[in-house]
Amino acid sequence: MKPSRSLLLPALLLALAPAAPAAAPARPNVLLIALDDLNDWVGYLGGHPDVRTPHLDALAARGLAFTNAHVAAPVCNPSRVTLMTGRQPSTTGIYGNDVRWHEALPGVNSLPAHFKAHGYHVAGGGKVNHHTPGFNRRSDWHTYFDQVFDSHYQARLARGEDVRAFTWPDGFPLNGLPEVRALGRPPQNANEFDWGAWDAADGEMGDGRLAAWVADFLARPPAQPFFLAAGIYRPHLPWYAPRKYFEMYPPDRITIPPVKADDLDDVPAGGQRMAADRREDLELIRRTGKYREVLQAYLANISYGDALVGRLLAALDASPAAANTIVVLWSDHGWHLGEKNHLHKFTLWERSTRVPFIIVAPGVTRPGGRTARPVGTADLFPTLAELCGLPPAAGLDGRSLVPLLRDPLHPWDRPALTTHGQGNHAVRSERWRYIRYADGGEELYDHERDPHEWHNLAGSPAHAAVRAEHARWLPRTDAPPLGRKGRKKAD
Repeated sequence: MKPSRSLLLPALLLALAPAAPAAAPARPNVLLIALDDLNDWVGYLGGHPDVRTPHLDALAARGLAFTNAHVAAPVCNPSRVTLMTGRQPSTTGIYGNDVRWHEALPGVNSLPAHFKAHGYHVAGGGKVNHHTPGFNRRSDWHTYFDQVFDSHYQARLARGEDVRAFTWPDGFPLNGLPEVRALGRPPQNANEFDWGAWDAADGEMGDGRLAAWVADFLARPPAQPFFLAAGIYRPHLPWYAPRKYFEMYPPDRITIPPVKADDLDDVPAGGQRMAADRREDLELIRRTGKYREVLQAYLANISYGDALVGRLLAALDASPAAANTIVVLWSDHGWHLGEKNHLHKFTLWERSTRVPFIIVAPGVTRPGGRTARPVGTADLFPTLAELCGLPPAAGLDGRSLVPLLRDPLHPWDRPALTTHGQGNHAVRSERWRYIRYADGGEELYDHERDPHEWHNLAGSPAHAAVRAEHARWLPRTDAPPLGRKGRKKAD
């Protein structure tokens, strides 16, 4: 029996009808991980031969590792302001840690606010902006987990206590140096210069509690795409970590970083001043024979931070969002451990500016990618907006890194820019570092032949063309320094 025409017609019409449009792909999530004061002493960057960072190395192997990444400023607050707003310090006028960016720049959009405005669930925890709560604009986030500090000063500050006259708790400082009490520091820095092992599990310290909060979020992600920022405080001073991480680095077996005794002899006055900042700490540890202990403490805190990153990645891998989440890892600046006769950040040399910077973007990056193209952290805002299909934000200084994510050898003519104070800048290309200070002093280093920046070539006539080529990338304007409420500081 033949089927009737009345039965065949609907089937024929269905076959001839145009196919329904495919569902739009889900917008990717973002997991942004920040570490504090982490220089290039990580395994995949080869910064120190003894360091153990298996989780950072594994993350670098998942996507693209930027091996020549540099921060916008070697200071916590202006560096983080640049990452979160896409604007350089020379644009904003924020050069130090005293300016609450959202009060000084009330009309400026932020990275989380941009995602929130375009349908993302936005959550954060720990030190993403500078110290919470005062430097964090809460309206940018749907939810936020405040950092639980292991620093006594920061813990009291977070509780709203009077910290103008800091007093040390019993049993501290752990480093056994009563001299740190007499350094003449303001209260906010009084107990920073301490280090030592804690008899505590990873999860019992402040960063461990942050990691647990992030893991809980990832186990039950929201229905809409999310932007999740996790700010790990390690390896910032004070260098406190569970004892097992200190035991990984016996002080008598630690490799001493290369240091040139007369390294500052060819450095101009501007660089001399930066190198002298808080030199009393370096002199103290040398005088008391604590230098190897300091190296141990910094390395231990790096490995503790690495373990925390490992916990976050394990939580993501077990999450329903694992296959569709972009992972970004960065540090706000580096740290000197005696190089250039300096023990801190606050300089325009490689050890202060070069940081780990990794992006894993599903469907865009390939495992094991590496690029030596010079990039800056101002580039992250436009990069994430493009990857997630968000409209570009106005007024950004950065440039999207998506071409490099797709092809690590993509032509790239722009160097990285770092600023420390009004008018002081470093320009880093693939081979060279050029520095110009506000007083006109200059430095030029050839990283192909001089990776430790021991020989300043700025005065060499043979390198005049190189110096001029890099100088053309200096900012055309240097915004005056802003005070807390956005007013220009008094001269």
